[in-house]
Amino acid sequence: MVVTKGRARMQETPFFSCEDLSLDLGGREVLRNISLELRKGEVLGIIGPNGAGKTSLLEILSGRYRPKTGKVFFEGRNINDLPLFERARRGIGRTYQTPLVPEDLTVGETLKAVRQAFSPWLSRFDAEYAANLVHFRVLHDRPNASLKTFERRKLLMASLLMRQPRLLLMDEPAAGLINAEIDEIDQILRMLSKEMNVAVLLVEHRIELLESIADRVVVMDAGEIIARGELSEIINSPAVRAAYFEAH
Repeated sequence: MVVTKGRARMQETPFFSCEDLSLDLGGREVLRNISLELRKGEVLGIIGPNGAGKTSLLEILSGRYRPKTGKVFFEGRNINDLPLFERARRGIGRTYQTPLVPEDLTVGETLKAVRQAFSPWLSRFDAEYAANLVHFRVLHDRPNASLKTFERRKLLMASLLMRQPRLLLMDEPAAGLINAEIDEIDQILRMLSKEMNVAVLLVEHRIELLESIADRVVVMDAGEIIARGELSEIINSPAVRAAYFEAH
């Protein structure tokens, strides 16, 4: 494994972490001994070839999958037994590579459903505030089915931010976007992490986005972590180039 010192680590209990996670799916081992940690306001990037286990890792961290072995900690508490919805209520938000929205609803109906999803109910001003954070300026009577890819991503992000999450697990938020839109995602994530102190775990193939905002990067291959550190330090290592670039 390639390990670089990266930035000096604080000795305090990590805000979010996992230890020795392993997972089998369909009789095949897809994750093996995954450990990582994340601090408040930090952006941790995860890269690796297709099939490396990145999305499966997010499924465990968000509570959709249970690991075969290992533990997940949030604010120092073991949350292995908490289902996805309970983790969401405690401040863990999740986005997906494909921005699926309820196409039979309008934008306004979607935001209202989010506001009233669970107690305490939120006001329309909360929805407006969250929409402004991600520069989502769409008429509320517009059908979701008519939204473009980036608009769908913004609607979903506004829905998450309405509840003021403290941790975001994001699966390829730049997928399907053009360069100008990626630049805007960069600005939004920078604002969330550095100004609002939100921790962000970011699975992403767009190296240019990670170069801009990631404090540290973890490289996965075949269900294992093969390198970790600052992107500039590990990107040219033989192990990373063989696993990531030569696999594309």
